[in-house]
Amino acid sequence: MKSLKEAISAVTKVREEIHKIIIGQDDVITQFLWALLGGGHAVIIGVPGLAKTLLVKTIAKVLDLSFNRIQFTPDLMPSDIVGTEVLDESRSGTRSFRFLKGPVFANIVLGDEINRSPPKTQSALLQAMQEKVVSVNGKTYELELPFFVLATQNPIEQEGTYPLPEAQLDRFMLSVHIDYPSFEEEKQIVNLSSFTEKKIKTILSREDIIHFQKIVSEIPISNFMIEYAIRIVRATRPAETKYKYVKDWVEWGAGPRASQYLVQAAKAKCFLDGHNAVSRQDIETVALPVLRHRLITNFNAASEGILPDDIIKRILKEIKDEVSSERK
Repeated sequence: MKSLKEAISAVTKVREEIHKIIIGQDDVITQFLWALLGGGHAVIIGVPGLAKTLLVKTIAKVLDLSFNRIQFTPDLMPSDIVGTEVLDESRSGTRSFRFLKGPVFANIVLGDEINRSPPKTQSALLQAMQEKVVSVNGKTYELELPFFVLATQNPIEQEGTYPLPEAQLDRFMLSVHIDYPSFEEEKQIVNLSSFTEKKIKTILSREDIIHFQKIVSEIPISNFMIEYAIRIVRATRPAETKYKYVKDWVEWGAGPRASQYLVQAAKAKCFLDGHNAVSRQDIETVALPVLRHRLITNFNAASEGILPDDIIKRILKEIKDEVSSERK
């Protein structure tokens, strides 16, 4: 893909192929593409039966990327994710260790119900997500790029679950919320299930994805836009914000990685929209999925029914109004 126009055309075809299998969920697909092209990972929040696994598998097929699914359970061990060394004996009697790669060695890894395993097992993904490598018994193994982790969580069934550590949540670029389909979409889903499964085409190779990620990283962004993104993130921190409602409702705000991901996701949105530079609208649009899992609300917020999304939307409106008045 040599030009931005060709790249946008290819991404449009990707969407068309995905929609042969997945009905609706346009916003979810878009946010997946933001994370993938921005070089990040995503955690998916949604009730059972919304085709989360099918969507991830479909994306992997359309993009010609290797795919592995890890079902997180209470007895899952870290070695079940990254792999383990086994002792081999040759015909001559010589013994040596051989590394058996775990399911994390794939371009797209689906961590299904990641909060069903204890923190020790969840943290097995930390190094892979951040450094794109895994270490076993002092040896380091590189993961094939692109590397994209999608983790799912069930928001309604909390028995036998373990909250994700904040350090791990922070490594996800986006928190994607999947909602129920509309009436017409659900009607199409029911009708589609009566037919033979449709075949989908492979649109992009792993080399194309890596190339697109490079294009996204090089999209220009002004100092004003960088400062705008940082201003939003810093406003979520009770110790630094000037907004009383943040001090009243937030225990911990978003860290510096949120500023990085806000800019990366905004660049990915800019790329998908076919624009040449990041705008305020790009930053404001990606702010919710980038920030919602990084705000830890307190008892006051819970007692008043205040969610992180409510706080972020209020911050965005306040800062947008302030910036508009400053520039007049």
